[in-house]
Amino acid sequence: MAKPLDPSNLAELAADVTRLHYPREQLKTGIVHLGLGAFVRAHMIAMTEATIYAQQDLRWGIVGVSLRHADTRDALQKQDGLYTLALRETAALGGSQQHLQVVGCLQQILVAPENPGAVLDAIAAPNTHIVSLTVTEKGYCHHPAQGTLQWDHLDIVRDLQHPEAPRSAIGFLVHGLQQRYRTHKRPLTLLSLDNLPSNGHVLSTLVLSFSNKLDPALAQWIKSECTFPNSMVDRIVPKTTEVDRSEIARALGLHDAWPVVAETFCQWVIEDRFAAARPAWELSGARFVASAAAWETLKLRMVNGTHSAIAYLGALAGWHTVDQAMQQPALVSFLEALMCEEIEITLSELPGLDIQAYRNSLLTRFTNTALAHRTQQIAMDGSQKIRQRWLNTIKDLQAQKKPCVRLALCLAAWIQYLGGVDELGNTYSIQDPLNALLQVALANVTAQAGAALPPDVLALRQTQAIFGVKEIFNDLSQNSNLIAIVAQQLDHLRQLGIKQTLDSVT
Repeated sequence: MAKPLDPSNLAELAADVTRLHYPREQLKTGIVHLGLGAFVRAHMIAMTEATIYAQQDLRWGIVGVSLRHADTRDALQKQDGLYTLALRETAALGGSQQHLQVVGCLQQILVAPENPGAVLDAIAAPNTHIVSLTVTEKGYCHHPAQGTLQWDHLDIVRDLQHPEAPRSAIGFLVHGLQQRYRTHKRPLTLLSLDNLPSNGHVLSTLVLSFSNKLDPALAQWIKSECTFPNSMVDRIVPKTTEVDRSEIARALGLHDAWPVVAETFCQWVIEDRFAAARPAWELSGARFVASAAAWETLKLRMVNGTHSAIAYLGALAGWHTVDQAMQQPALVSFLEALMCEEIEITLSELPGLDIQAYRNSLLTRFTNTALAHRTQQIAMDGSQKIRQRWLNTIKDLQAQKKPCVRLALCLAAWIQYLGGVDELGNTYSIQDPLNALLQVALANVTAQAGAALPPDVLALRQTQAIFGVKEIFNDLSQNSNLIAIVAQQLDHLRQLGIKQTLDSVT
């Protein structure tokens, strides 16, 4: 086995690996990041690394916080926080190619349940200028349909009672801000990188709501002195596998316990509303704008919306990875029509954006054979995602009196996915915070029906039951026209299968 990656043996890296180009021991902490998953290590942390190198600006070391588990800390602690970013793409002549870079600006990793006080101290530290988040949609402990804090969420209930040891991201932020308020009152930027519409506004609403419950004066200080820029992030980052670790170790010349894999494409659009200093992220490709709203909508609907369509249709058909699904002509034709005829007509015009070129580049990104991005990974937490990825688009289409048959098929595929069995008879587990509620809704249909229902009636009753989950559908829960269209597509999926159903709507 190769030697482990650590600061003492960087000279032994393979010659073509990009190395550290700054005095790492002189880094000061300027950013605290909550939710230390693969995405942020391939995106914001990598872009911060490039910025530090470009300017030799050593103020932007990062403290990463794992809110639940110690696995990332345990893997990277022996490496002093160093890790490898493997950028992969399909080679011009077929096969794949990659470029490796060792990233060094992650200075420390805290595991919140082990030492919540250290996390609060890091948020409150005077030299911390930015606290950023990638905690996924469910990590905000809010109602996706209303955008309000879920006051009965167990973590929120506990965080109100135990300020010294929060559990939720919102609890850590507010109690950390309260400590900051009591000690020095320096302003702070809170920056969400999660796939939520107006993610900064959502975060601001939740933080102010929680803080007002604790102390109205604290809430007023946060409102006047702290900022919550909206941002849009885009990079495909699949889950790292053991095969990835082995391949990267061979190419690196050293063993990295937890590298990250990503596509070469990377985009970040951020509102330039920072309460204090910020890195010059524009030097690493970020775009600073007055308003990120149109960019957020573009990404959520075009990238995330089509990604989820691939995930549910692909998982049901037994297509295990995105690139495998993209080898199916019927699916590609469906995605092109979905984007052209149902998504793009709901988007605002963005100066300088060629929407056709954007669409074509997106389809090319999905065919990247070097990533092996699993459809089941993308399918996780659907109840938290479909509103911003599909439902808001449907609402805009209905306001324009435009059809939404393809998006209805996407919803039908999600409902069918909740059954836990693909077309080949293989079972899979469903990872979704509302899965128990959704399963009860489906089970009640069967329990109330008694005798077997005709397939089309069963599809309609089940669709009505799922739409009745107001935590997801809210104002669409009684939309009989949409329910009928989705139920029809659900029946088609069951009677015709994925490929024939795709052919019928393209």
